[in-house]
Amino acid sequence: MINGHCLCKAVRFTYDGEPKWTLNCHCESCRRAISAPMATWLSVPRSALRFTAALPEYYASSSGVRRGFCGTCGSPLTYENEQIPDEVHILAGALADSAAVQPQAHVFVAERLPWFDTADKLPRYPQTRRK
Repeated sequence: MINGHCLCKAVRFTYDGEPKWTLNCHCESCRRAISAPMATWLSVPRSALRFTAALPEYYASSSGVRRGFCGTCGSPLTYENEQIPDEVHILAGALADSAAVQPQAHVFVAERLPWFDTADKLPRYPQTRRK
């Protein structure tokens, strides 16, 4: 059982099992949504995720996409896309133990900020890894 929460701990969640993947995303939309140079997301089955306190609020950031956040402190938490309805993406920073997950790759590096880079040797994809 993996646990997580927003900054003020009003929104708390738990999920069972291992993430499908953990990725560092450099796309402009993710960067703006979390106000950081990249976002580290993990994908869990929608059926595995349970909110155990307050529910997140949602913002429709683009067509078919909604992003969950705490209505009290504003912490960004989730990404949902109707094209992948069985998955919810959770920001790794919202986990109680963020060090427990390891990113597998960088995606959307074509949109990476020129002044930001990482020293890891993870694979880098100009767009998504999906085929």
